[in-house]
Amino acid sequence: MDMEDIGIRHPKAFHQSSRQRSTAGEENTVKKLGSSTGRFANATLVRLSEYLSAGYKKGVRPVKDWRTSTIVAIDLMVYSILNVDEKNQVLTTYVWYRQSWTDEFLVWNPEDFDEVKQMSIPTANVWVPDILINEFVDVGKSPDIPYVYVTHDGLVRNYKPIQVVTACTLNIYNFPFDVQKCSLTFQSWLHTIDDINITLMRSPEELREDKSVFMNQGEWELLHILSNYTIFSVDNDDYYAEMKFRVVIRRRPLFYTVNLLLPSIFLMVMDIVGFYLPPDSGERVSFKITLLLGYSVFLIIVSDTLPATAIGTPLIGVYFVVCMALLVISLTETVLIVRLVHKQDLQQPVPHWVKYLVLERAPVLFCIHKKHRLCSRLSSQASDLEHYKDNNYGTAQCTLHHTCEIGRRLSNRDRECGLLGQGLPPSRDPTRPVMDNILQEVTAIRHFLEKRDRCREVAKEWLQVGYVLDVLLFRVYLVAVVAYSITLGTLWSVWQVA
Repeated sequence: MDMEDIGIRHPKAFHQSSRQRSTAGEENTVKKLGSSTGRFANATLVRLSEYLSAGYKKGVRPVKDWRTSTIVAIDLMVYSILNVDEKNQVLTTYVWYRQSWTDEFLVWNPEDFDEVKQMSIPTANVWVPDILINEFVDVGKSPDIPYVYVTHDGLVRNYKPIQVVTACTLNIYNFPFDVQKCSLTFQSWLHTIDDINITLMRSPEELREDKSVFMNQGEWELLHILSNYTIFSVDNDDYYAEMKFRVVIRRRPLFYTVNLLLPSIFLMVMDIVGFYLPPDSGERVSFKITLLLGYSVFLIIVSDTLPATAIGTPLIGVYFVVCMALLVISLTETVLIVRLVHKQDLQQPVPHWVKYLVLERAPVLFCIHKKHRLCSRLSSQASDLEHYKDNNYGTAQCTLHHTCEIGRRLSNRDRECGLLGQGLPPSRDPTRPVMDNILQEVTAIRHFLEKRDRCREVAKEWLQVGYVLDVLLFRVYLVAVVAYSITLGTLWSVWQVA
């Protein structure tokens, strides 16, 4: 009797027989599951679905060896930027999210099922990893995709669009030339890295430059998507894997440039042009006040357009405030100059230190012409008046006084001779009081003209002071506006290129 007769076989032969029995058992199971009658008799997908769901436990991680970690490959494609809420620091995006993993219990032989290599099965019937986004603050209106794709080697692909409402630290200081960087962090909420690990479907370079599905017609432009894989621990005991996607977007500034910056620039240019109005004209004050009121109305209109946050103010808001301050300074300077060149009769003479600093030193240092056309006109009028006074009033007064004096002497001599010839005492001249009154009136007129000449000289000096100060303050104002504009333009240009 040999060994086979007593039931003792070689171990290799024993294992071969075991595999044969296992294969035979699977074939019997497939045949048994495929023995459906009726309308599902020849439905291959029905047979495959019944085969995969037989004994499947969706609540258990699908690995045969519990020491094996389930590797979940994820991918992210940004489809659209729906909203950027600067006040609440919330970013709303619409993304295409893809994840895949290997389910060791969802495996079949395509030869047994008419060469079917993949099929879709309900998501509720399979195990799905609990991967969430840490920055979630609200549930978006995402469509429900109830199926996943399963291949014959156990690869499960779960592709779905998601409306993501996440918290994001938005820096609006550079508005409207700002670049925002918002993170979307994917991680398993419960499973450690020993159970679930995360990786990328594609290389980081491909993910960075992929803009194939992005709708590039809105306010925001997608620059790139950065990815970073990290392992962290909360209590230094359990370690978790996370994949962080950093979405970098940039605002298109054309709309805000046309509607915010250009009107403000135009108003500031008109304010500079207003300095060319005569300083002694009241129209300049009216013009400046009109510009100030127009700028105030402009700020009220654009206040709803500017982003508002509780932690900062955009630079363009500071720009508007500074422009308003410059308009107020310009109006104040105009009022000061108008005050200097008007109502000169009530003003004191120009102090000597003002004459030295403003009329002598400032024109030399800043190349300012001392004579203004109004000053020249007043000066010419005063010179003409002085010349007329010297040549006419003084001569007339002297001639009148001399004539009256000669006439008075002759009249007195004749009358005295006549009275003496008649033996009568000399009488008083009745025309003397009249001539005295005439002399008093002429003297008063002369004093008035001299006082008016002095006032005109004071007015001329104050007008020259006003003119020099007007030119000086205009240059200071122009330098301030140009320097401020160049600084902001440089900053915004750098931010737009960066």
